[in-house]
Amino acid sequence: MTYAIAEAAHRSGLSIDTLRYYERIQLIDPPARDSGGRRVYTDEDLGWLEFLTRLRTTGMPIRMMREYAKLRHQGVASTGRRKQILVEQRAEVLDRIAELNTCLNVLNYKIANYEQCERDLDEKSPVMHEATA
Repeated sequence: MTYAIAEAAHRSGLSIDTLRYYERIQLIDPPARDSGGRRVYTDEDLGWLEFLTRLRTTGMPIRMMREYAKLRHQGVASTGRRKQILVEQRAEVLDRIAELNTCLNVLNYKIANYEQCERDLDEKSPVMHEATA
Protein backbone atom coordinates (compact mmCIF):
# COMPACT_ATOMS: atom_id res chain seq x y z
CA MET A 1 0.00 0.00 0.00
CA THR A 2 1.17 3.55 -0.65
CA TYR A 3 0.47 6.82 1.13
CA ALA A 4 0.69 10.49 0.25
CA ILE A 5 2.85 12.57 2.56
CA ALA A 6 -0.14 13.81 4.61
CA GLU A 7 -1.35 10.25 5.22
CA ALA A 8 2.19 9.05 5.99
CA ALA A 9 2.55 11.90 8.48
CA HIS A 10 -0.78 11.02 10.08
CA ARG A 11 0.02 7.29 10.29
CA SER A 12 3.54 7.85 11.61
CA GLY A 13 2.58 10.54 14.09
CA LEU A 14 5.20 12.83 12.59
CA SER A 15 4.60 16.15 10.90
CA ILE A 16 5.01 16.68 7.18
CA ASP A 17 7.90 18.99 7.99
CA THR A 18 9.57 16.25 10.04
CA LEU A 19 9.23 13.78 7.17
CA ARG A 20 10.87 16.26 4.82
CA TYR A 21 13.56 17.01 7.40
CA TYR A 22 14.30 13.29 7.89
CA GLU A 23 14.63 12.98 4.12
CA ARG A 24 16.90 16.02 3.91
CA ILE A 25 19.28 14.72 6.63
CA GLN A 26 19.19 11.23 5.10
CA LEU A 27 17.44 9.45 7.96
CA ILE A 28 14.98 8.16 5.39
CA ASP A 29 15.54 7.43 1.74
CA PRO A 30 13.86 9.77 -0.68
CA PRO A 31 10.43 8.24 -1.19
CA ALA A 32 9.16 7.26 -4.59
CA ARG A 33 7.23 9.90 -6.49
CA ASP A 34 3.89 9.58 -8.21
CA SER A 35 3.19 10.82 -11.74
CA GLY A 36 2.60 14.31 -10.33
CA GLY A 37 5.95 14.33 -8.57
CA ARG A 38 4.42 13.95 -5.10
CA ARG A 39 6.11 11.79 -2.46
CA VAL A 40 4.66 8.30 -2.04
CA TYR A 41 5.40 6.32 1.12
CA THR A 42 5.10 2.54 1.53
CA ASP A 43 4.31 0.36 4.52
CA GLU A 44 8.04 -0.40 4.67
CA ASP A 45 8.74 3.35 4.89
CA LEU A 46 6.22 3.65 7.72
CA GLY A 47 7.86 0.75 9.55
CA TRP A 48 11.23 2.48 9.31
CA LEU A 49 9.68 5.74 10.53
CA GLU A 50 8.20 3.91 13.50
CA PHE A 51 11.64 2.51 14.35
CA LEU A 52 13.21 5.98 14.05
CA THR A 53 10.51 7.39 16.31
CA ARG A 54 11.32 4.73 18.91
CA LEU A 55 15.01 5.58 18.69
CA ARG A 56 14.21 9.27 19.18
CA THR A 57 12.02 8.42 22.16
CA THR A 58 14.99 6.66 23.75
CA GLY A 59 16.92 9.89 23.44
CA MET A 60 19.24 8.70 20.69
CA PRO A 61 20.98 11.67 19.10
CA ILE A 62 20.17 12.39 15.46
CA ARG A 63 23.82 11.84 14.50
CA MET A 64 23.65 8.26 15.81
CA MET A 65 20.35 7.72 14.05
CA ARG A 66 21.97 8.94 10.84
CA GLU A 67 24.87 6.55 11.28
CA TYR A 68 22.45 3.69 11.86
CA ALA A 69 20.41 4.70 8.80
CA LYS A 70 23.52 4.72 6.60
CA LEU A 71 24.70 1.38 7.97
CA ARG A 72 21.43 -0.35 7.21
CA HIS A 73 22.12 0.13 3.49
CA GLN A 74 25.23 -1.99 3.87
CA GLY A 75 23.11 -4.98 4.82
CA VAL A 76 24.52 -7.87 6.80
CA ALA A 77 28.04 -6.44 6.60
CA SER A 78 27.06 -3.71 9.07
CA THR A 79 25.21 -5.93 11.53
CA GLY A 80 27.94 -5.72 14.17
CA ARG A 81 28.08 -1.94 14.27
CA ARG A 82 24.30 -1.58 14.19
CA LYS A 83 24.03 -4.01 17.09
CA GLN A 84 26.70 -2.04 18.98
CA ILE A 85 24.75 1.20 18.50
CA LEU A 86 21.59 -0.43 19.86
CA VAL A 87 23.41 -2.08 22.79
CA GLU A 88 24.91 1.29 23.77
CA GLN A 89 21.51 2.96 23.49
CA ARG A 90 19.91 0.22 25.56
CA ALA A 91 22.48 0.88 28.31
CA GLU A 92 21.57 4.57 28.25
CA VAL A 93 17.85 3.73 28.41
CA LEU A 94 18.44 1.40 31.37
CA ASP A 95 20.42 4.14 33.15
CA ARG A 96 17.59 6.58 32.51
CA ILE A 97 15.00 4.09 33.78
CA ALA A 98 17.05 3.62 36.96
CA GLU A 99 17.27 7.40 37.39
CA LEU A 100 13.52 7.76 36.85
CA ASN A 101 12.83 4.94 39.32
CA THR A 102 14.90 6.79 41.92
CA CYS A 103 12.86 9.93 41.23
CA LEU A 104 9.65 7.91 41.45
CA ASN A 105 10.70 6.50 44.82
CA VAL A 106 11.28 10.03 46.13
CA LEU A 107 7.86 11.14 44.87
CA ASN A 108 6.17 8.08 46.40
CA TYR A 109 7.90 8.74 49.72
CA LYS A 110 6.84 12.39 49.76
CA ILE A 111 3.26 11.56 48.75
CA ALA A 112 3.02 8.89 51.47
CA ASN A 113 4.40 11.39 53.97
CA TYR A 114 1.81 14.00 53.02
CA GLU A 115 -0.97 11.40 53.18
CA GLN A 116 0.16 10.50 56.71
CA CYS A 117 0.20 14.21 57.64
CA GLU A 118 -3.36 14.54 56.34
CA ARG A 119 -4.48 11.49 58.35
CA ASP A 120 -2.82 12.88 61.47
CA LEU A 121 -4.61 16.21 60.96
CA ASP A 122 -7.94 14.45 60.48
CA GLU A 123 -7.48 12.49 63.71
CA LYS A 124 -6.61 15.62 65.68
CA SER A 125 -9.41 17.82 64.37
CA PRO A 126 -12.38 18.13 66.71
CA VAL A 127 -15.45 16.25 65.60
CA MET A 128 -18.67 18.18 65.91
CA HIS A 129 -21.63 16.11 67.11
CA GLU A 130 -25.18 17.26 67.27
CA ALA A 131 -26.60 17.14 70.73
CA THR A 132 -29.26 14.55 71.14
CA ALA A 133 -32.29 15.54 73.16
